[in-house]
Amino acid sequence: MAKELIGIIADELGIKDRQVKGTVALLDEGNTIPFIARYRKEVTGGLDETQLREIEERLEYLRNLEKRKEEVIRLIDEQDKLTEELADKINKATVLQEVEDLYRPYRQKRETRASKARQKGLEPLAELIWKQEDTVVNLEELAQEYINPELEIESISDVYQGVRDIIAEMVSDNAEIRKKLRHDSFEQGIIESCCTDKGLDEQGKYEIYYEYSELLKKLPPHRVLALNRGEKEGVLQVRVLTPDEMILDYIKNEIIITDQDVFKQQLEMAIEDSYKRLIAPSIERELRGKLTEQADEHAIGVFARNLRSLLLQPPLKGHVVMGIDPGFRTGSKVCVIDSTGKLFDTATIYPHPPQNDVESSRKKITAMLKKHGVNSIAIGNGTASRETELFIVEIIREINIEVKYIIVNEAGASVYSASKIAREEFPELDVSMRGAVSIARRLQDPLAELVKIEPRSIGVGLYQHDVNEKQLVESLGKVVESAVNYVGVDLNTASQSLLQYVAGINSSVAKNIVKYREENGVFKTRSQLKEVYRLGAKTFTQAAGFLRIDNGDDPLAQTPIHPESYQPTRELLKDLGFLPEDIRNKDRLNLLRSKLSRISIVDKAKELEIGIPTLRDIIRALKQPGRDPREELPKPIFRTDVLSLADLKPEMTLQGTVRNVVDFGAFVDIGVKEDGLVHISEMSSDYVTDPLNIVNVGDIVTVKILAVDEKRKRISLTMKI
Repeated sequence: MAKELIGIIADELGIKDRQVKGTVALLDEGNTIPFIARYRKEVTGGLDETQLREIEERLEYLRNLEKRKEEVIRLIDEQDKLTEELADKINKATVLQEVEDLYRPYRQKRETRASKARQKGLEPLAELIWKQEDTVVNLEELAQEYINPELEIESISDVYQGVRDIIAEMVSDNAEIRKKLRHDSFEQGIIESCCTDKGLDEQGKYEIYYEYSELLKKLPPHRVLALNRGEKEGVLQVRVLTPDEMILDYIKNEIIITDQDVFKQQLEMAIEDSYKRLIAPSIERELRGKLTEQADEHAIGVFARNLRSLLLQPPLKGHVVMGIDPGFRTGSKVCVIDSTGKLFDTATIYPHPPQNDVESSRKKITAMLKKHGVNSIAIGNGTASRETELFIVEIIREINIEVKYIIVNEAGASVYSASKIAREEFPELDVSMRGAVSIARRLQDPLAELVKIEPRSIGVGLYQHDVNEKQLVESLGKVVESAVNYVGVDLNTASQSLLQYVAGINSSVAKNIVKYREENGVFKTRSQLKEVYRLGAKTFTQAAGFLRIDNGDDPLAQTPIHPESYQPTRELLKDLGFLPEDIRNKDRLNLLRSKLSRISIVDKAKELEIGIPTLRDIIRALKQPGRDPREELPKPIFRTDVLSLADLKPEMTLQGTVRNVVDFGAFVDIGVKEDGLVHISEMSSDYVTDPLNIVNVGDIVTVKILAVDEKRKRISLTMKI
């Protein structure tokens, strides 16, 4: 069976059997996806993380499917109803729904109309009518024999009703019929919605769904979630319309094989009842469940891609940053952090109503900027953000120092502020001041700071409150893990929050690493990790390559080269006339790069007895020791002046930062309080199927203003310039 599963997965994903086989073996040994993707390319044939996760997910599904097949066969066999034909059908099923359909007639049900009829002894007559055998001459005479007042069967009409109840359930439990109806209902079905209470929709969020209909198969994911949300809030009534007449004709043609009216009449009545009472409601639930599941998967995928882009925003190295968490009544919280994220200074200012203490606030900010040599100011985008931006711009104009500001998305800052992590980091600070620190740090190193916040609170999803929560948390956790390991982590400065996402490391081991660092000082070599409590050989193998040490005893520890490859790396350097220390010398490094570019990869891999992919990765790492892949991305846009909605005019061209990407377009920060929307139709002159094929969160884009609606605070943008 294992061989069969490998073949199925290989065919589905369009890769070779040996790639799947190697990956499955590595997964079964407990290796993590980031480790396999980076350090086991020879085994997987160079599969990337996305392909590896697809194999992992599909493998889990197929293994669970096999377990369910075995369980279903066992349960039917225990009822002495298992036939070779049925067992064969179950074993050949490729999706779980098929297995459940085949099991449906044998599943223990709660009391139904059919089960009551069976208890009254009507099953033999139902079976006789179901088989439609020509030997029956007078059905009414047979039915007469089943009348039994003690069993509440007072008349022939009661007999027929009970018989039809049994047949209706038999029709409903037919696996082939359900499969066909499910397919036809999806292909030709229509979803329809109407408004039930406009009073519950004061902002008109669901107005387009007040009188709405669309083919099920064409319904886009974001509309599925919107309809579900509107229905849940009591604003909308939603139903599925299916081609009932066509479906009933199909069922009758499948079931009725006789022209004898004696059977036909009862069968037709039973089929119509079965469809209306049992099948149609069930199929509608299944279809809407399927649509929701697909929409969840799609929305989570969009959220995940947005989150990854946000996490991989370039760090602002060497900058002293002022963070401001704006506020009115309770004041704006201000902090200054040094270039390593260490807290220098804090203050609370009240430049806005009701206090309006502008002069004192200006003096405080000016003094802090000058005292600490602040390079950049990060202003949170929440309450009073616009007023704080105007206030800061006036100060920048007045003072003679080089400082710029940027508006930072503060989504999740309040979640962090009240968290255990924040309390442990800053026990002496009040909650809102911790928010200012988070705003400053997320500008300085987005990845290191955002990992402290549960991913769904970071604010780059549109439907995170509508989708399956467990699935969302699991998927976003994988995104964070992938991003952290892609970048690598400084072993001597990383927080517990960051370390716990490194391949192989859990929260307790991460805590032990920090504790070891506090008690023994900084790590000098990666091998010291083996001294950390509960960090065993297996964890070391998974994690070591992703943990970097700058200025340690071994220069190779600042690269992504895994310790298991240190020996061939040193041999390679020696053959070229270099030492590991040379990667820290600019001139020697340039010479090394030149020589590495001229070697024969194939010949050198044989000579060093390592795989070609591993050698390529070693060479890449030696050429760019200490490289941070995020630094190649466009830097955030800083500003020194402010714009308002009133300043914006159609045809004006501006630069902006993509804040969020959704199914229907992208929201872009162009320096005013409200983000503008580039609708999917305005992203390119070519047809765009997915906005994520054009832009990602954090991208710097040039846009032109199409329209500004000051009343509704909406800005329409285009990228077709």
